[in-house]
Order: sequence, then C-alpha cells, then structure tokens
Amino acid sequence: MGRRKVELKRIEDKSSRQVTFSKRRSGLFKKVHQLAVLCDLELVLIVFSGNGWPYEFSSGNSSRKILERYRVHLESEKIVGGDDHTEEEHHPYPCDSDGQFLRVPEGEEIEDMSLTDLVQLEQLLYAKLGHIRNTKTRRMIETMSVLQEKEKKLTEEKLLKGKELEDLMKEKQDGSSLNSNLGQTRHALLELF
Repeated sequence: MGRRKVELKRIEDKSSRQVTFSKRRSGLFKKVHQLAVLCDLELVLIVFSGNGWPYEFSSGNSSRKILERYRVHLESEKIVGGDDHTEEEHHPYPCDSDGQFLRVPEGEEIEDMSLTDLVQLEQLLYAKLGHIRNTKTRRMIETMSVLQEKEKKLTEEKLLKGKELEDLMKEKQDGSSLNSNLGQTRHALLELF
C-alpha cells in the first residue's frame, strides 16, 4: 500500500495545520542538513510559522555569518551590476543604515507594508520592548536600592534617638532620686537645728 497524493491546499483545522507544520519543518531541516553534509555547503534556512515565530537551521557557521556573507554578495552585485535602485526605493519607510525602521508606521501605512517589512517591524518592536523592560527593571532595582538605603538610615536614626531617650530617662530618674536624697538630708538637718 503506497502513499496517497496530498492535495496542496491550506489545512483548515488549526491543530492539524500545526502538527503538519511541525513534522514537515523537521523533515525540511533534515533534508537541508543532508544536502549541507553531502555537498559540503553552508546553508541557512529560516521558516516563520503561521504565528510569526521564526525557526532556523544553520549548517556549520552561525546563521549571522552566512547571512552577512550573503548581504556582502548582494552589495557587490549591486556595485558590479550598476543597480541604481536606492535603499529608499527598496524600503519605502524611513530606515537607518541597518534597515531598522526609524519610526513605527501607523494606520494605513501598515496596510501597505510588505510581509518582509511587517516581520522586520515586529522584530524591531520585540527588541524595543525588551530594551524598555530592561530599562524599567534597572530603574526599579535602583529605586529599591535607594529606598533600602533610606530605610537603613531611618532605622539607625530610630535606634540612636531611642538610645538618647533612654539616656535622658536615666538622667531624669537619677536627678529625681538625687533631689529626693537632698530633700531627706535637708529635712534631717532642719530637724537637728
């Protein structure tokens, strides 16, 4: 009994689609690995799930190194081929030299963006959110440190004031007992004379 031919259309059931994606992704990564080993290749495969999560496979070197080689190759092709398309034409939205968005597009601008630009924007937002969370955490720790230092100083002041009060109470008690002794002595002297 052989395999039946799979009809290529979108799987409607979400859980079945996820299971198929997981199995086929594993199979695809296995085939890419085999190709890399058999033909001594440097390969990078990046797959985004339906939820937008990236999965990557890299043979040998890191993905970054391979992608950097690819970027350099593209730039050299542009120079040699005389490709006069500017970065502005490739990215219709304001980007810096690394291709990062300088501002976050809004409203209708987002509707006009390509899938690549949307993925890049999503990654930028995740990175910015991580930076914001790190800054918030650092400031919370600094604030806690300052408050703990204040608490320590106040506790020390409280102990010092308590000791001063205790000393004053002893002096007052010693003074009143002295006064009562003087009073008794004075009374005794008056009785003698």
